[in-house]
Amino acid sequence: MTIRLEEPLDYLQEDFLRGRMNLLTPNEHIIDYRRAGEGNMNVVLRVLTNKRSFILKQSRPYVAKYPQVAAPFERISIEHEFYARISDDTLLSTFTPKVYGFHEEHQVLVLEDLGFSTDFLPLYARENTIHYSDGMTLVAFLKALHRLHVSNFPTNEKMKVLNHTHIFDFPFQKHNGFDLDQIQPGLQEAANTYKSNQKLLEKIHRLGQIYLSTGKHLLHGDFYPGSWLRVGEAIKVIDMEFSFMGDREFDLGVMVAHLMLAGVQIHSIHSYITAYDEADLDIALLYSYAGVELLRRLFGLAQLPLSITLQEKITLADQAATFIVDGNA
Repeated sequence: MTIRLEEPLDYLQEDFLRGRMNLLTPNEHIIDYRRAGEGNMNVVLRVLTNKRSFILKQSRPYVAKYPQVAAPFERISIEHEFYARISDDTLLSTFTPKVYGFHEEHQVLVLEDLGFSTDFLPLYARENTIHYSDGMTLVAFLKALHRLHVSNFPTNEKMKVLNHTHIFDFPFQKHNGFDLDQIQPGLQEAANTYKSNQKLLEKIHRLGQIYLSTGKHLLHGDFYPGSWLRVGEAIKVIDMEFSFMGDREFDLGVMVAHLMLAGVQIHSIHSYITAYDEADLDIALLYSYAGVELLRRLFGLAQLPLSITLQEKITLADQAATFIVDGNA
């Protein structure tokens, strides 16, 4: 058995998985562990036994890919709670893996192995675009999620504060120590234009305060191509540790921003928003969130594998600033 990890972990031992989590049958034995995907936040492993496979996910008090960045240890509890809240919804449960087990002390979540799958990150290379039907499927997921009646969901305050820093604060600090020219020459000078726009910064600050407040709708919280999986002909949605009660416009705004980064035309994006079909949706708020997500992905730490020129990034940043300042698309 090969454990492809930096250190041995108690929760990977057979006696823990069998005795503490009741996951293994008497005649079932672990054969191997393999990394499952390239996740940033958590340790995610595919566990192979002599009878099956399953996914084991564990959070640490830091970001798995960046150990120097602290993160709330209890975030897997939030993801587990999310799955529990949607379990009785027929449509939503078809989008997510089944939960096999959870251990709160070790923040270990065991999930169904969905088998061979690919995420939607290649969209950023613009070698192909998202199929219209796939976009509509993702909108259907959000619509069903936001319509779910949920009460007393955990605030997930620590994760919200962490996310707030990286969405609404750090990318707009003039001297944050992050050299954008290492990402693309000329990007630092381009970013400074927006970091000096006081009207823009004031709007972003106010939007960040709205984000930190408690809303009425259960959100995914990080609804971007890395959280969307293609499994055969189906689309699945994963990574709910960012979920919280907030503005549904936030989930939609994040989706809009990433479709724009992937080169999807604005008329197609408008059709997705129209398909969401909620009369009281705040379109100005939605596009303001989209604008901030665009800017933070262009100028913040959470960089994406974008295949676009500096001028294309500036054009996107200009659009984003218009979304935020003028409140429309």
